[in-house]
Amino acid sequence: MATLNVFSQTLHPTISSSFCSSSSSYSNSNYGSFCPNSNTSKFHFFSNSSSLSAPTLSNSSKTLFTKSGSGGSWLQSSSASVSNEQKNGPVYSVFPSSPAQVSSVQDLYKFICSGPLLDRIGLTPENVAESIDKWLTYGRQLCRLFQLNELFLTEPQKVRLYHYYIPVFLWCESEIVQHRSKFKDGEDIPPLVIGFSAPQGCGKTTLVFALDYLFQMIGRKSATISIDDFYLTAEGQNKLREANPGNALLEFRGNAGSHDLPISVETLSALTKMSKEVSRYQDESAFGGRGDRADPSTWPEVEGPLEVVLFEGWMLGFKPVPVDAVKSVDPQLEIINKNLEAYYDAWDKYIKSWIVIKIKDPSCVYQWRLQAEIAMREAGNPGMSDDEVNDFVSRYLPAYNAYLPTLYSQGPNGSDPQHLLTIEIDEKRNPILGV
Repeated sequence: MATLNVFSQTLHPTISSSFCSSSSSYSNSNYGSFCPNSNTSKFHFFSNSSSLSAPTLSNSSKTLFTKSGSGGSWLQSSSASVSNEQKNGPVYSVFPSSPAQVSSVQDLYKFICSGPLLDRIGLTPENVAESIDKWLTYGRQLCRLFQLNELFLTEPQKVRLYHYYIPVFLWCESEIVQHRSKFKDGEDIPPLVIGFSAPQGCGKTTLVFALDYLFQMIGRKSATISIDDFYLTAEGQNKLREANPGNALLEFRGNAGSHDLPISVETLSALTKMSKEVSRYQDESAFGGRGDRADPSTWPEVEGPLEVVLFEGWMLGFKPVPVDAVKSVDPQLEIINKNLEAYYDAWDKYIKSWIVIKIKDPSCVYQWRLQAEIAMREAGNPGMSDDEVNDFVSRYLPAYNAYLPTLYSQGPNGSDPQHLLTIEIDEKRNPILGV
């Protein structure tokens, strides 16, 4: 079994052995009977579930959610009646001694079926009814991951879990099954690389974190990487700045040209071969929030072979457009547009399935990034000031304005429409009908 130091998520929770061993033991009997046309079916938690202990999230793990801009309303405590002990500790370690009604399965079924992604991922209400036990299991596991009290989920929390994360997970599962079916018995099956193209701060990192966790729970080996992992070192970025004097779009990391493409090619190739160590660009707080490549001793280790790689980034799938078009947005984009020509071979050609998270107005990125930086500062970590955030995001907006229209109308560079899921989100980062 090969081992690879790769850009896998560094913030996995620590799962107790009892929780891992119990993940395959969920059954319909835990939830009672369910019929979508019945008004009497109920969802019960039984006291023998107390053997399941919640995963322990370190402080750095909790910071992940705020840094990604998702540490807001949907993760907040959902009821004033929840005790302080429940709010601050593992709320799943103690259960009542007698069955406690949590929710009507019928109500949850209706809520799931009202989600905006159901039709888009090819599921019908009948499909949901047949697999309601899986929905309940996945919901329970995500509550453990995010340390939510599933007895008192708020509406935003329910939306995030049952209208967003779980439907996307089911779509990814379907893509993996289709991918693996193309190979004959005995053949080596490379992992399916799923690309997540989404603006900064919209919650893509937390989404990928949740998906990676669910894959682990069902026994699929997965790894996560980000385009942030492929940025130039601080020294390399300085050289890029000096080679492009006066171009504010290349002064700091972010736009096409500020990535170490040879490392990305080596890494994506190694993920299928699991044969070497690779670098990780993960020290976002270095140089006043501008970032630098982390020390190799901090690179996480992933064992292969993998079944799925989740690859996320704000500009994944961007493709060059006519020069006149980019110059009309911002003349400084001309060199960015030229640099973008090399990105298909370095990134996009490895991606076989795509998820595009669509926003109506790129200016949302300002507020989302500001929220993330404020959370970092409140957590005692170095971060950018409000003025620095405005300056930083302003260097990305020209690319959003130049490339998002093509991404949304034509799909990512080299993508197959049959393996593309587009999700439009609102300012609260929740999926909406509109695609």
